[in-house]
Amino acid sequence: MINRKSIVRAAGAGAAAAVAMGLFSTGAANADTFVPLPGGEIVRTLSDGTVVTVRLVGESANINPSMGSTPVHRNAWVSASAQVELSGSGAKGGKIYPGYVVGCQVNIGGGGVEGGVSGEGTWDGESFGVGAESGGELSLGPGQAKSFYVLDIEEADDFGNESHEKRNKFKGKSGSVTWADETIGLSGCAGYAQARAFVKVKVETENVMSVVTLWGQPFSIG
Repeated sequence: MINRKSIVRAAGAGAAAAVAMGLFSTGAANADTFVPLPGGEIVRTLSDGTVVTVRLVGESANINPSMGSTPVHRNAWVSASAQVELSGSGAKGGKIYPGYVVGCQVNIGGGGVEGGVSGEGTWDGESFGVGAESGGELSLGPGQAKSFYVLDIEEADDFGNESHEKRNKFKGKSGSVTWADETIGLSGCAGYAQARAFVKVKVETENVMSVVTLWGQPFSIG
């Protein structure tokens, strides 16, 4: 029995916070395969001259192709750090939304899925919006894909009620989020499956509000 603890660390403008993502227990059906991933970087200049730099560093995946002892079950444990830097006199801060897209027998690396000033993307002519849900337990059939956010931060809303946020909010000119052994659990996919990290950043300055999205490299999960 393997016990894995997933921890997300969120830091912004010199402050740090820890978010516990829970304990995951798995049975060892097959040996894990460790996959180092290159991460990435994107730099965008907003209309008011603010420069936004988004980086994905320390990215990796640990793949187990058949945790349910059948070809339609797969598990992966993913880790990375999302880092954001802003330059410009009007920068006020931003919000970081890290997540993953998972596809079953669909090419999530084609059709122009690249980083850009957008929260939308396409693959093979199909459009999607990144980060629909939180949590990585997914059921997909052939030709389907879903996205999810890594974070699920519990905090009080403006009225003191409990709310769950999928972002880390930072003030000033820098912020980051780090996650370790976040689980992607996929069932129902009898063919090949892929996953791909994304980091969506909402930036606010004195004059503009914009979204910049960085995409990681697609990787096979069996």
